[in-house]
Amino acid sequence: MNLKKNVAYTSRTADKFVVRLPNGMRDRIAEVARTQHRSMNSEIVARLESSLQQEGPHSADDNLRLDSPEISSYERELLIRFRQLAQRQQNALLSLIAQDREEDSQ
Repeated sequence: MNLKKNVAYTSRTADKFVVRLPNGMRDRIAEVARTQHRSMNSEIVARLESSLQQEGPHSADDNLRLDSPEISSYERELLIRFRQLAQRQQNALLSLIAQDREEDSQ
């Protein structure tokens, strides 16, 4: 029986991993996190998630790879920037696009 099923996800129950950062990187992460209005942890997780999404083959819902010959350099740049957005921002952008498409079809 898995006892973790009834445990809520908190900072105490989250997986932890210690990372040794090169000199100066902690300060760079702290500055970027401040400008993004995130904690350092959230910034690191967001960047790792973005990096993992860009790999393509490891993500089941990621149909288009960055090295695909089917996309132009402009589309590749848009895709990279889209994947760097937080999930909330991606959803908002997709909602705007869907709304624009609906207005065009009316």
